[in-house]
Amino acid sequence: MNKVDIVIVGGGMVGAASALSLAQLGLKVRVIERSSPKRFTHDEPFDLRVSAISLASEQLLASLGAWQLIDKARTCPYRRLGVSELDLAYTEFNAANIKQSHLGHIIENRQIQLALWQQCEAHQNIELIVGEEVQLIEQSETHAIVSTADSKIETKVVLAADGGNSFVRDLAGIGTTGWNYSQSAMLINVTTELEQQDITWQQFTPTGPLAMLPMSGHNASLVWYHQRDEIKRLATLSNEELTQLIHQHFPEKLGKVTVVDKGFFPLTRRHANQYRAGRVLLLGDAAHSINPLAGQGVNLGFKDVSALAKIIATAMSEGISWHNEKTLSQYQTARKADNLMMMSAMDTLYATFSNNSPILKAIRNIGLFAAQRTPVLKNKVLEYACGLN
Repeated sequence: MNKVDIVIVGGGMVGAASALSLAQLGLKVRVIERSSPKRFTHDEPFDLRVSAISLASEQLLASLGAWQLIDKARTCPYRRLGVSELDLAYTEFNAANIKQSHLGHIIENRQIQLALWQQCEAHQNIELIVGEEVQLIEQSETHAIVSTADSKIETKVVLAADGGNSFVRDLAGIGTTGWNYSQSAMLINVTTELEQQDITWQQFTPTGPLAMLPMSGHNASLVWYHQRDEIKRLATLSNEELTQLIHQHFPEKLGKVTVVDKGFFPLTRRHANQYRAGRVLLLGDAAHSINPLAGQGVNLGFKDVSALAKIIATAMSEGISWHNEKTLSQYQTARKADNLMMMSAMDTLYATFSNNSPILKAIRNIGLFAAQRTPVLKNKVLEYACGLN
């Protein structure tokens, strides 16, 4: 029987970051992942899956030695964030107003995962198992046994970082609450006529938000929200036809673009009823799948990672068992309320701007107009979104 301190199921961004943060505490970690991330070639096109990495997430990645390994030529810092509906109803958040050089970076998810894997592969306390899948988890008062087709592993704690459709969550008997939204989101990579920008913006329309995330050079990632059937129709168009529609529907400030790649996914909200079942803990999307409206998904997952590492480190420094029920229960206390607040805030924003009531439209535009002229409140919101408080 193989014995380790922690088994992590899922080697994505959150799972790999968890492995490093806990291995740094001296714990022996094993990561089980179906497939390793594909390596980059320097001249290949940008991936569709990108994230707006917050300042707090950058700090975590730097502390794990991964930030230094990310190819900076494929990242784009952004210093401003704009939100609008009508031309008059516009508010902008600026890094300078909270005394920061930038608000975050737009980075391909695979770039982040690869950097984390490179650090995991070099760490003596981490073993990566690729190509196996968990079949069974058995728990006792003192340990858990994780079974795959080829091995059995005895561990003190199991971390589920295997995504929104978490199999480990199901094995642990943890239910979820949530729903599917009526809309889908299309991700569109484009080349841009304009130079690389330092702003990411979102414009609300009667059919859903339109967003632009700047990428390095003459590139950008667009997000187009619409009803599911319409997004499916848009996905069948040629790149040339989709380019023409973008010029018709996106604001003029986007400038001329050319579609390079596209894909889409349905919008879903899912929240685990609890984050712990015995010795199983849920992190990242396994615990919470959020509306991607503000790009907070992976940032919430990285907050989970930081919180768990801090709880375990504190217990170890105080000579308390880091894997007893009392210690493990602190993780849910530390993270569930914060995640729920962010999920609810995104739902409220989404619902508010999806309503075509003339009265509500007037109220929200007044709100955006007023927010631009209320710097203290606006900066507090910005600091929270960046993970600075």
